[in-house]
Amino acid sequence: MKENLYLRFTRSVSEAPPTHYTVKIQSFSLLLKNSVEKYESGDFEAGGYKWKLVLYPAGNKSKNVKEHISVYLAMENTSSLQHGWEVYAVFRLFLLDQNKGNFLILQDAMGIERRFHRLKLEWGFDEFIPIKAFNDASNGFLLEDTCVFGAEVFVSKERSTGKGECLSMIKDAPSIKHVWRIDNFSKLRSECCDSQVFNSGDQKWKIQLYPTGRRHGTGTHLAMYLALADSTTLTPGSKIYAEFTVRLLDQVQARHIAGKANFWFSASNPESGWARYVSFAYFNNPGNGCLVKDVCSVEAEVTVHGVSNAL
Repeated sequence: MKENLYLRFTRSVSEAPPTHYTVKIQSFSLLLKNSVEKYESGDFEAGGYKWKLVLYPAGNKSKNVKEHISVYLAMENTSSLQHGWEVYAVFRLFLLDQNKGNFLILQDAMGIERRFHRLKLEWGFDEFIPIKAFNDASNGFLLEDTCVFGAEVFVSKERSTGKGECLSMIKDAPSIKHVWRIDNFSKLRSECCDSQVFNSGDQKWKIQLYPTGRRHGTGTHLAMYLALADSTTLTPGSKIYAEFTVRLLDQVQARHIAGKANFWFSASNPESGWARYVSFAYFNNPGNGCLVKDVCSVEAEVTVHGVSNAL
């Protein structure tokens, strides 16, 4: 059974114009003739926040609205608000009766507060007014193809909630390989050497090599890591779940050395790998093919399986 809409909102009439914003539309019929299914007004300020009116001249098709005009109030410019923000507001939407000079007003029944937040930026009325009633000149809503809508917004309270996150796992994630050829290995002087940047899963990566070792492998082992190329570009709270393999290629017999791992990469943990990847003794032995004519090659294979972003 279809819900009785009149239990969810109330209609009233007022001679006072809307306090915060008015939208006058001339040649209203041309909206549909020019395939304008949705019109968004400019933004306006009320209660310290930015808002806009959203109008569907033939009804909101995404909600299967028919034979009615749909009108909504939406928040604007929310990107600067802190994580977990919530704004509670009571609002009224207006339509001018040009015959009588007063306004038809729709608002939620009993003055209900609506909660605007990151996942719900818009509230309003799917069936604001029947198109037949709107077009009837005796009602005064559309005269000479011109109409006037409006809005009042009263912010009742605001707060920030606890943090949250959204995890998106990637189906059939592709595996990307990158080979790094290192010439003149014996002449490397940097504590850490970086490969060229490469892409995998919409992220930029690099291989890191420590020629003289790192941490508990210093002086005895090569250290090898996979790292985000620029972790500062991640939004706060973001994490990337990746499966990766780093191979030191055997250039003689193809008996490659491989380290494999899964790791959640983030701004605070931008790298993962091995401080004792391979011993200097094994690496420098000519029969093992790791270093040939002072050249070695390292291959990284990276598959990004998921991304988590803060809400």
